[in-house]
Amino acid sequence: MAQQDTSAGPAGGNASTDQVFQVERHGIDPIPVEERHGGAKDLFWLWFGSNLTFTYVINGALAVAFGLSFWQATAVVVLGGLSFFAISAAGLSGVRTGTATLVVSRAAFGVRGNWPAGMLNWVVSIGYTIVNTVVGVLALEAFFADLGWASKDAGRALALLITLALTFAVALWGHATVQFAERWIAYVLAAGFAVLLVFLLPGADTGTTTAAAPGASGWSLAFVVMLAGPFSYVPMPADYTRYLPSTTSLRSLTWYGALGGFVSSVALGVAGVAAATQTDMTDAVAGTEALLPGWFQPLFLALVLGGSVTNSIITLYSSSLNLQVLGVPWSRSQAILISAAVTAAGSLYALFLTDFTSSLLSFLSLLIIVFAPWGGVFLADMLMRRCRYDAPALHAGRDGGYWYRSGHHPAGMAALLAGMVFAALTCDSELWTGPLVAPLGGADLTLLGSLVSGGVYWVLARRTVVPHTTPG
Repeated sequence: MAQQDTSAGPAGGNASTDQVFQVERHGIDPIPVEERHGGAKDLFWLWFGSNLTFTYVINGALAVAFGLSFWQATAVVVLGGLSFFAISAAGLSGVRTGTATLVVSRAAFGVRGNWPAGMLNWVVSIGYTIVNTVVGVLALEAFFADLGWASKDAGRALALLITLALTFAVALWGHATVQFAERWIAYVLAAGFAVLLVFLLPGADTGTTTAAAPGASGWSLAFVVMLAGPFSYVPMPADYTRYLPSTTSLRSLTWYGALGGFVSSVALGVAGVAAATQTDMTDAVAGTEALLPGWFQPLFLALVLGGSVTNSIITLYSSSLNLQVLGVPWSRSQAILISAAVTAAGSLYALFLTDFTSSLLSFLSLLIIVFAPWGGVFLADMLMRRCRYDAPALHAGRDGGYWYRSGHHPAGMAALLAGMVFAALTCDSELWTGPLVAPLGGADLTLLGSLVSGGVYWVLARRTVVPHTTPG
């Protein structure tokens, strides 16, 4: 029996079916040509707004904590930002197929082989949504406390309700509203974070030397931290390009999306680097706040909240598509209820019952052992096919060309395993230290698992994986 994607809800109509403040009707089903709309410029605001998050300030501060000087850490921040060019280019798969990234990746792994990574990606999406929600809630709670509006527990509960409502409402409405919200919230956040940079940069210690050289461990950990954020988007870019007209060029799509992610991540990363050279950033929000004038501190807390919401919106939205890929037989707007419920429960647990945020972050960071190699195989497959897929076959289950052997693509699975083994052997995290870390001088080479898996995939599949050609 064929496995068809029937979970998307009604299709048909025209471009007006994807409107702001109306529930999106499509899920992972292919977007018809007549409903395609928008332009590559929309991607600038999507990636710019969603990456105006305080997480990058924390990442920049961590680079200094690993022993890098201001200029060394800034160089790592910039190189990390350049990775958005690869992320943005991967969105071409959405333009070509009209469907989500985790549907396209069936071509590399097979329909069933794609399932485990899909499940883990949903866990990661929800995990980071919980972390962002907690950060936003704590910032809003502090704002309420400064105003004397509520007691601690009442203020925290109200802050959680507001944060979840803002995130869920936008993600529930869907694609058009997500893009609209990211653009308009970005205007406000960009102005606020620009002021933040004005306060932080002049006092930065730009000395070229540090107390001790960072060594291989410091450099590699800094790169892992900086690249982990952009890498976490690898399973998402087609989610936001699948409505674009099929004539959208790779160049325009890549440049607009990449510049959006690059500008915001680099600006906030440098802000974190500057702050870390001036004060203790163990508590990054409190440390940054201490460097700001009193009148700006409430606005700073609002920036932290806004950045948390913009990032949570796209991860929560993609999680609903992710659930459809996993076989949840609901429409996208119904599937998102599952993600929202789990996010709410996790946030409640973190805020009121126990502080498990650090443990959650450690667990999520460990999953790069899977996602770096997964991204390497997916991107290698996309390059080998020149982003030309048999779009109907992606949804045809065992009746399609991407069923391979019992739903698994041997080359993709073998390459993924090879990359995961390499990543596990060279990973240096709180929960796991690979046996090769010490011989490598403390270097964490987890991210190179993507190059290993991509290279192995090319060797195994170079004669069979070719661009799809339309008959006739």
